Amino acid sequence: MATAADFNLGEFTFPRGWFMIAEANELDDGPIGVRFFGNDFALYRGGSGKVVLLDAYCAHMGTHIAESKSASIVINNEQIEGDSIRCPYHGWRYTPEGQVDDIPYFDGPCPKAGAIKSYTVVEQYGAIFMWHCPEGLEPDHELPAVPVWDDPQWINGSYDHLGELEMHPQEIIDNMADAHHLGPTHGAPCEYFENEYLDHVYYQRQGGFHRMYNAYLTTLTWYTGPGLLVSKQRFGEADGFEFIFNTPIDDGKVKAWHNNISRAPNAEPTEQDVANAKMAQEGALAAFAQDFQIWSNKRPALKIMATPVEGNFRLGRIWYKQFYNPRAQAGDFHEKVNGKHHLRTLPPPGELAAELEA
Repeated sequence: MATAADFNLGEFTFPRGWFMIAEANELDDGPIGVRFFGNDFALYRGGSGKVVLLDAYCAHMGTHIAESKSASIVINNEQIEGDSIRCPYHGWRYTPEGQVDDIPYFDGPCPKAGAIKSYTVVEQYGAIFMWHCPEGLEPDHELPAVPVWDDPQWINGSYDHLGELEMHPQEIIDNMADAHHLGPTHGAPCEYFENEYLDHVYYQRQGGFHRMYNAYLTTLTWYTGPGLLVSKQRFGEADGFEFIFNTPIDDGKVKAWHNNISRAPNAEPTEQDVANAKMAQEGALAAFAQDFQIWSNKRPALKIMATPVEGNFRLGRIWYKQFYNPRAQAGDFHEKVNGKHHLRTLPPPGELAAELEA
């Protein structure tokens, strides 16, 4: 298992950016504990519907405030009060900002030192996303925009929980530059290919005939920050979006999710449209599983022995480093990579790619 230091990524062990931490419906049965970025968190939905993320452990005696299902206040639905949460051990109440504002058996002022850290979270696309920043800075960009998620003609899938992978996410990002695995791994060799970097966004444009499905596949894929991949896809006459989100659990261990949404041919999707969308998601998941299986059975590629005609892995890795270094230095990385980059052996995108992007 390789770490951020092994890849020489920068000052920080974990990257800056937006990351998925749970599917939204996981909060339907009360608070849950989650672990990411080498840290344990308590995640819950308050009485107003507000989603709250706090450090997991009560300052009083170190109790995980979200990991009890048998305490009396949990069984009797007394743990959540408004948008605040009580520790299941002694009932200390924490506000959404992480302040202690009530101790049931103590009438004096609550200790300010009892506060725990609160984090910025957003609920979107049926998931919960947190902003992680080693410097404690506020977000400098938004989640990727996919307006059709709320269009009734587009059929939303449910998240595939892919579990944990003993691999650094650097090697997941490497896929964006890897034009030449698409044929051997996925049966869809590229007929054109392009990468583009625009500050915190990393694009891949590619297309080719997919032999397994006997249809032409055109994709516009982009990372918004280091953890959120969205891919707009046209498969023959069918349009869809694929979501692949990865979040570091510990240094060198990552968790991944997958989802897919498809446009129905009818303004009001029929049962057959829904069944077809499910089949499309299963096909997309099977394709991603091909990568996942390979990643699960390889040694770390700390250095890539790339030939002159391969994708420019070096540029992708430079782009990725911006998130492991102080945000004030991000412009230095942008200067090195921003712009469009092509391969010697594959032409740049043409009309099909322009139509998809438009």
